[in-house]
Amino acid sequence: MLRTARPQRRRLGISLQETRLSEKLTVRETLTLFRSFYRHGVEPDEAIAVVSMEEKAGARVGKLSGGQRQRLAVACALVGDPELLFLDEPTTGLDPQSRRQLWDVIRAFRGRGRTVLLTTHYMDEAERLCDRVAVIDHGQVIAQGTPRELIARLGGDHVIEFAVAEGQAPPDQASLHELPGVRSVRFEDGGIILRVAEPHVVLPALLDRLRNDGRELARLTTRHASLEDVFVQLTGRHLRDEETAGP
Repeated sequence: MLRTARPQRRRLGISLQETRLSEKLTVRETLTLFRSFYRHGVEPDEAIAVVSMEEKAGARVGKLSGGQRQRLAVACALVGDPELLFLDEPTTGLDPQSRRQLWDVIRAFRGRGRTVLLTTHYMDEAERLCDRVAVIDHGQVIAQGTPRELIARLGGDHVIEFAVAEGQAPPDQASLHELPGVRSVRFEDGGIILRVAEPHVVLPALLDRLRNDGRELARLTTRHASLEDVFVQLTGRHLRDEETAGP
């Protein structure tokens, strides 16, 4: 069993949400160590270049920032030149620039015809990087498909978010459902979220309704529906609610 499993493991690369590396080794020494675990692979300096850490090649791991450590962990997963790459929450806690740099690494890996299995709580990340998505809630797959397919299942490709002036009561849910083209209505954080198919049809009707009721707008935005909208629709809560909830 071990003999048959070992060749398969050599084709895999794994980066965990948190990877413990020797803080006294340098970046290059760390990748040289990981490269020694594989019969075939890429040179350590090549893996360093892939994650844009050339300037830190001689720096000790203990001196790296959180984002740099995360990129080093991904480089350790890539140094064996895997065919299948597992990434577990690779951008958790990273600043926006570091996130985008890792996104570029993932896109480049995919561009070579390789496969990535990505777990993430960031729906924008899944939407941008994944060909297919599985939404998991309490350990169960509750939806799967391409990002475009999942969003299309909402029944509306666009979202209108608005709020009325402070001190004014918002419109009731039933009256908003009566507007042409409104697929769903949700109240959240003092505002109202409408899922619609054609915003150019809904917006004039909405503005007329507010004007006739004597209500003033405090804010109004429109956007395309996203995977986070899919998650909220399926589970009834935001991902941030899960992350901040106690045991």
